[in-house]
Amino acid sequence: MLGLNRAGSLYYRAHMLARLSVKNLALVEKLAIDFEPGLNVITGETGAGKSILIGALGLLLGERADKKIIRSGEDSCGVEAFFQLEQPEPVNRLLDAIGAEPCVDGALILRRVVKANGANQQSINDSPATLQTLKQLGDLLVDMHGPHDHQSLLSRAAQLAILDAYGRTDKEREAYEACWRRLAAIRDQMASLEGDDADVEAQIDLLAYRIKEIEELAPVEGEEEQIVQEHKTVSHAQRIRELGDGVTSALTESDGSAFDALASVQKMLEELADLVEDGTAWREEAKTLAVGARELSAAVASRVADIETDPARMEWLEQRMAAYQKLKRKYGGSVASALETLEDSRRRLHHLKTRGEQLENWRREEQVVVEALTKEGRKLRDKRKKAATRLADDITGHLRDLGFAHGVFSVEWSECEPRSGGMDEVEFGFAPNRGEAKKPLRDIASSGEISRVMLATKAVLAEHDAIPVLIFDEVDANVGGEMGRAIGQKLSVLASARQVICITHLPQVAALGATHFAVKKEVRDERTLSRVDKLNPEARVEEVARMLGGRGVTSAVMTHARELLFGGRIPD
Repeated sequence: MLGLNRAGSLYYRAHMLARLSVKNLALVEKLAIDFEPGLNVITGETGAGKSILIGALGLLLGERADKKIIRSGEDSCGVEAFFQLEQPEPVNRLLDAIGAEPCVDGALILRRVVKANGANQQSINDSPATLQTLKQLGDLLVDMHGPHDHQSLLSRAAQLAILDAYGRTDKEREAYEACWRRLAAIRDQMASLEGDDADVEAQIDLLAYRIKEIEELAPVEGEEEQIVQEHKTVSHAQRIRELGDGVTSALTESDGSAFDALASVQKMLEELADLVEDGTAWREEAKTLAVGARELSAAVASRVADIETDPARMEWLEQRMAAYQKLKRKYGGSVASALETLEDSRRRLHHLKTRGEQLENWRREEQVVVEALTKEGRKLRDKRKKAATRLADDITGHLRDLGFAHGVFSVEWSECEPRSGGMDEVEFGFAPNRGEAKKPLRDIASSGEISRVMLATKAVLAEHDAIPVLIFDEVDANVGGEMGRAIGQKLSVLASARQVICITHLPQVAALGATHFAVKKEVRDERTLSRVDKLNPEARVEEVARMLGGRGVTSAVMTHARELLFGGRIPD
């Protein structure tokens, strides 16, 4: 599913998503989109299927799939993406770690097939891959912002993550979190030792009883099988002796025994040897058989001679067998599991009897780790405090580009008790207009304002990371007019340094796209399908006019669309 130029060779575009192909997904039967560098805009009427494209890319980046997404009447759907990476080294390191093929000339191909029977498949450069690996790749390649993601901006945890991303606190935060994990593990150990004394004594009694019971039996691997065999032998001693006597009699002891018959055979073969060439070999074979018969007779006689019916031994064997059966019923069904229970009980008993000493050791280690945690937390705090002011200034600058001429963004910082993410809390604040007091971002009711704050935040973070593809799904929701134009201009600035793909309902945003795609629905063979068209200049005018005027497209609307796109004229 790779693009071909007119000469028939593969074409590549640096650091971007070059092609997205979709088959049998929701309303899509089959389509392929060749994206371009810069700002790619996707438009279309509500319900035409624009969100399907974002969903398809989400599948390739590790999102969970529901078989309901498969187009009606089909048994599977498939999605494929072709990325061209100018600097594939980070991706290649991840691929090498999972044993996948590296990117040749920067080409990365992701495929995923979702099947109705649940046998889903995914691959990276034709090597099988897990959803987790796809997600890790997605974190390196694509930053997706959906229509509801701005709500995450209201969470203090998300705000702290944004500050850390901006301030590049990875090293300090990892050092702090390593101390936090160690402290949590220590406190878990202490909690296991600080139980109720009565409960601990009950556990000690139970473990001591269990150890004594198993040790008294002294089970040995393989002994039970030997006892069962001996019991079988002793209980059939008389019959064994009868059969043994019969065997020795038939082999060597009775008149006409096998040994006597073989002796006669040897004499006849001695004479035959003088007459037939093979006779000598036959005579030696008969001699071997005679010796074997004598040895077998002696072995049987020796073995059965020692077998006696001993009531006392029989009773001991039966008691031992019953003890093994009881032990196995209580402790896991086998001798091996009973022995494992014995060792585990010994360890646990020692653990409980020495809990006072252990608690003291853990308390000493806890103090050491708390001191280390505090030290690392202060390092993290210092870096966050320095980043907070810069982040607030940068977001404020972007917000002024988005129509808040006198708006002020703030990052309020405060100390808190140590927790998994550090010893700090942050609160994003915003004053949209001059003279207004800054309020926490979560107290701002306007979704249009929140959307613009999110875009400003994304713009700031984009300047500080290396993710090559930014995707915005209706970032301009609840915004219009000049604000729409400002958002489009901000997206255009972002697109000067990386590829941006934007689904939009605003003609002001669509008009600023370097490349324009329109999603449309059509009915074919009584089935509704979605298709995607890459628009030429004239088709762009018609689409932007539709966005401006809805069904009532007039010549004035067409003129307005042409002015938005090209300053009044259509380029050649």
